[in-house]
Amino acid sequence: MKITLLGTGTSQGVPVIGCQCEVCRSTDPKDKRFRTSAMLEWDAHRFIIDCGPDFRMQMLREKVNRIDGIFFTHEHADHTAGLDDIRPLYFRKGSPIPVYGLQRVIDDLKKRFNYIFTENNPYPGAPRVAVNVFEPHQTVDIGGKILEPFPVIHGQLPILGYKIDNFAYITDAKTLPESTINALKHIDLLIINSLHHSPHDKHFNLKEALQTIAAIQPGQAVLTHISHHMGLYDEINRQLPRNVTLGFDGMQLKI
Repeated sequence: MKITLLGTGTSQGVPVIGCQCEVCRSTDPKDKRFRTSAMLEWDAHRFIIDCGPDFRMQMLREKVNRIDGIFFTHEHADHTAGLDDIRPLYFRKGSPIPVYGLQRVIDDLKKRFNYIFTENNPYPGAPRVAVNVFEPHQTVDIGGKILEPFPVIHGQLPILGYKIDNFAYITDAKTLPESTINALKHIDLLIINSLHHSPHDKHFNLKEALQTIAAIQPGQAVLTHISHHMGLYDEINRQLPRNVTLGFDGMQLKI
């Protein structure tokens, strides 16, 4: 399986509009971050985790001409606002694109993108989706692989992470239930959020992310959902433990 980090930034992206900090002024491509998303590919299958406001540019950058579905972690705009941009992918596919998530998330998307979900007199230019509702720890066979959504706590909001084979993806976590930590013990690859250095009420900071990685003990860990307050990519990356690295947009990993 190949994992591509489509975006590794926070809800504002990096650079932040109007900011003149050294990260936002950096010319290093690894300091430029779209909103957080990932692409999973195996055999003839291609799925996206989250579909934020940079989705169109991410698809163009990676030269994507089709997808088989979207797994949503939660309903916040930086993870869902690009849903309308599945239109050319839907037209090319010729059938509804599967979307997966908690019932609460699907209900929220139906309110915000009602023209995509409506069954009565659908707008002819709108994309169509096929809804699949997940519950935590519900295992599903997708494309010959077992997908397991697991609970993550984003401040006080229950959201989902995803595990396929020996790979797990977590974003926007502030805490992980013990059941999640136990389910992920010793996996080969963990992608996990790390906002910056200071405490935050809804996201892991770097210290908390590293503590969680130490509890899970993956073979390799990659940090995502990174703020401009984290610091320059090269400087921070040199300070991390041997099996931990900062993610960057376009990073590809294989397991």
